Amino acid sequence: MLGFLKEPFVVTAEINVNLVALTVMGLISRLWGLCYPRAVVFDEVYYGQFVSLYMKRIFFVDDSGPPFGHMLLALGGYLGGFDGNFLWNRIGAEYSMNVPVWSLRFLPALAGALCVPLAYQILVELHFSHCAALGAALLILLENSLITQSRFMLLESILIFFILLAVLSYLKFYNLQKHSAFSGSWWFWLLLTGVACSCAVGVKYMGLFTYMLLLATAGLHFWHMIGDQNLSNVSLLCHFLARGLALIIIPMGLYLSFFYVHLALLYRSGPHDQIMTSAFQASLEGGLARITQGQPLEVAYGSQITLRNVLGKPVQCWLHSHTNTYPIRYENGRGSSHQQQVTCYPFKDVNNWWIVKDPGMQQLVVSNPPRPVRHGHIVQLVHGITTRYLNTHDVAAPLSPHSQEVSCYIDYNISMPAQNLWRVEIVNRESDTDVWKTILSEVRFVHVNTSAVLKASERNNIFIGASLPEWGYRQLEVVGEKLSKGYHQSMVWNVEEHRYGKSQEQKEREVELHSPTQMDISKNLSFMAKFTELQWKILTLKNEDTEHKYSSSALDWITMDTNIAYWLHPTSGAQIHLLGNVATWASANAAALVYLCLSLWYLLRRRRKIYDIPEDAWQLWMAAGGICAGGWAVNYLPFFLMEKTLFLYHYLPAVTFQILLIPVVLQHLGEHLCRSVLLKSMLSALIVAWFSSVYFVYCTFSPVTYGQPALSPTELKALRWKDTWNILIRKQ
Repeated sequence: MLGFLKEPFVVTAEINVNLVALTVMGLISRLWGLCYPRAVVFDEVYYGQFVSLYMKRIFFVDDSGPPFGHMLLALGGYLGGFDGNFLWNRIGAEYSMNVPVWSLRFLPALAGALCVPLAYQILVELHFSHCAALGAALLILLENSLITQSRFMLLESILIFFILLAVLSYLKFYNLQKHSAFSGSWWFWLLLTGVACSCAVGVKYMGLFTYMLLLATAGLHFWHMIGDQNLSNVSLLCHFLARGLALIIIPMGLYLSFFYVHLALLYRSGPHDQIMTSAFQASLEGGLARITQGQPLEVAYGSQITLRNVLGKPVQCWLHSHTNTYPIRYENGRGSSHQQQVTCYPFKDVNNWWIVKDPGMQQLVVSNPPRPVRHGHIVQLVHGITTRYLNTHDVAAPLSPHSQEVSCYIDYNISMPAQNLWRVEIVNRESDTDVWKTILSEVRFVHVNTSAVLKASERNNIFIGASLPEWGYRQLEVVGEKLSKGYHQSMVWNVEEHRYGKSQEQKEREVELHSPTQMDISKNLSFMAKFTELQWKILTLKNEDTEHKYSSSALDWITMDTNIAYWLHPTSGAQIHLLGNVATWASANAAALVYLCLSLWYLLRRRRKIYDIPEDAWQLWMAAGGICAGGWAVNYLPFFLMEKTLFLYHYLPAVTFQILLIPVVLQHLGEHLCRSVLLKSMLSALIVAWFSSVYFVYCTFSPVTYGQPALSPTELKALRWKDTWNILIRKQ
């Protein structure tokens, strides 16, 4: 029974020394001196704020992309014991002792280091020689821009890591297809492809470009499988379902999980709350939740409410009125109704309170039992402090003459009767009998007499922004929109604060309006509701784009006519710049051009039934181009369509794929175009000389890649190889 113990238990393993050596060199190049400089470097001032908010569990929204990358940076801070207490207010600020600099920068550096062996393995899986794969890895190793971007608390190195991991995983899966379909390793690499794609998209939406490329590649490969008569219909269906599960369903589920963790971690109210709906704000601990906790759910006749405009951009605002009236005549000579002003006010105020009144009754208190207001009911809105009724009529609004003026009615005993009936329309109702609910219901108020919709006027059809002149205290204009067929968030309101009115007398009611509500009922949004709202905010919330000193155009990136100064030592000439390896970038451009020309030449010749290279070499050439040239194209060309401030680091994923194309082209030239021994020897000599130049450029620019040693003004001037580069030189 114990006979197996007579023989020793032996484990054998194959170790790729090239892979181990490349990994070690990658780690050294990215991790060496990682704590230097111990100061805020470029966009660390931006991402550091989010890390601090994670540490304090305070909710935030970043319109640059999903939260997974931010969570990874925060993980580094958590592992280093960071408490979140640091003021991220300027580039170059010295880190205090409580900031674990090495830990915060470790994960981006590790991701950047692992890109080196990934590049090697990708070329191997594309069936190129180990020499070509080694060359690709060394080019990534010696690429100054990738080193710089990897060594700080930034996201591009993490993005590139997941992109390359996704490509490698798919290639390994595809190479197992013919002989090991549905094996354990086949499933592992297929699932890892989907996971890596989801992680890439979760770091930055730029990862979507490579994800789409791999989906298109998988679709093309499956299309070829359909033509394989050796595969049964059942087998094809299984292959299709496996790919759908691994490349679509699982990535979507993983993407949702990033937001789930993000929202679970950030449960406290913070400065970003105001752009979210009242329901979202009320779901967070503190802030609005302290005010609205336990409010009555159903709005009833006699309810005292505040109405928040759903648009909330660039600031949230509430329906508001005060005793001041519209001027008899505006500056342009147009007349007004001289009624009491109604505005949208961006601050909480007692004048934001309104009472929901039944037009058929005089009482302004909630009956017992309460009579809830439903979709389609007619109501009057009474301003709580002045007791005047919300009104609109056929008078032009002060700033929007195409719309109606909205006011609180004052009876001047002239031929202008009150028109103060409003129909409640619940926009997000489930049925036509839905009850108007606090926070949850989004409602439109349609004027019964004119069918105008109560609306906060907007600027550029996007932002609330029509501010009244001095006579209106610069508060925001509210109008009755006559053309109400379309839907816009500026027409939609929700009840934020709510209490059941108990005082019929005005003096007692004013005291009631000034006092906070105290009840004990809580309202929570589901995860999917919070995810949908947050995702929509991320996609639609755009900051005003401003010209940045180091912003650039996509055309500048190809020839590297731009750089970015990341950090400057306060006293010495030490500095860090995002600058690529000039020799590598020029070679990558040349390789892309050669690949394009040769591909067109081969296609034309093949059209004429002339085959210059064997079929297997042609398939290899096209497959490598689909990944490397295709990866460059999908990660670069979309930037020409983007209306946003662009920087050189946006080009790094694209140039990574372009660098992988260099050894592909060189091996092809050596095997198929340089057919004589002399030409092969000359090509080898040129490659050695060229690679020496790559190493020379790397060494030359390493002081501004690593920030040390400090260079003299003369040495810094010598590094300005292009007039467009902004190398910082202190005046003596």
